[in-house]
Amino acid sequence: MRIDSTVYVPAVSRQAAYLDWLQMLTGICLVLFMYLHALFVASIIFGTRAFNALAHFFEHYYLAQVGGPIIFLIFLTHFILAARKIPFSSEQQKKLWFQSKMLAHRDTWLWVVQIVSAMIILIMGAIHMWVVLTDMPFSADKSAARIQSGFWLTFYLILLPMVELHVGIGWYRLGVKWGFIKSQARKKAKRFEFYLTGFFILLGLVTLIRFLFVKI
Repeated sequence: MRIDSTVYVPAVSRQAAYLDWLQMLTGICLVLFMYLHALFVASIIFGTRAFNALAHFFEHYYLAQVGGPIIFLIFLTHFILAARKIPFSSEQQKKLWFQSKMLAHRDTWLWVVQIVSAMIILIMGAIHMWVVLTDMPFSADKSAARIQSGFWLTFYLILLPMVELHVGIGWYRLGVKWGFIKSQARKKAKRFEFYLTGFFILLGLVTLIRFLFVKI
């Protein structure tokens, strides 16, 4: 009896490739935005005048009024595109957990962290953007009042590491997937990602602490 050992692999459609490219582009936009956003908010470290001056600049040239909704749209588009590969069902999640433990591969665990952080960011990030964009113009006093309320401090202490982990892992995995980070460069890239993520988490914590001492 002859056994046909031919393996049929489903063809990858052009549409899937285009969607992957769009996911990459939206991801890059969000990475750049989040790093710039962190630096902008950190201007409070130099005082309320520095923060308010930057806020006035963004609003005067309509960068906040136009850019905010655009970033929100990119945010939603990126999630919808990424959701194609996120295991939502309990069965898929069990398989992912089992395979991650079996492989014991760091890059696989990074993907798991990215999935978990993405679900948290989807909810908390949307809340943050809605609150900020519906309470314009920006000002140091408004931000300080929100953070000093107590609830929002806890909120941002959760959101901050989730965002920085997701962003850091995101650009690293994009570089590996699309060949920008070669096999021999992965170790250095991981180390750079670790230090960069740590820097922005620390910067975010210092920023939050500084807002606590702003007199309202």
